[in-house]
Amino acid sequence: MRLTHAVAMIAILASGSLAAQQRGDWVLAQWRGGEYWFPGVIESVSGNKITIAYDDGTRETRPFNQVRPYDWDVGSQVQCLWAGGSTWYAARITAVGRDGSSITVRYHDDGVVEKTRTGKCRSL
Repeated sequence: MRLTHAVAMIAILASGSLAAQQRGDWVLAQWRGGEYWFPGVIESVSGNKITIAYDDGTRETRPFNQVRPYDWDVGSQVQCLWAGGSTWYAARITAVGRDGSSITVRYHDDGVVEKTRTGKCRSL
């Protein structure tokens, strides 16, 4: 699954496409239609609905307007669950692993640097 993320991210960046709406594309989607965007991979597309396998292991079907191409990179602002806890903290991505889903972030409030996974982060 992680190799799929890296391949999808490279394909999206190379094509310059803003409408990643195909099976296998790595995307950000609004979990339950909320304000936050979570990373995942499109499992299927049916009509105007997209089923996403989120990086945290959950799955959900969302309408097209609640799914966008994955665009996190070094410098992106995110919120992450520090040390696997249950509270979200603002951070900036400082490095991205080869697999695309392992990232290093620096937290805004105290400057702590942590290696984490995309499945433990979200963005506005």
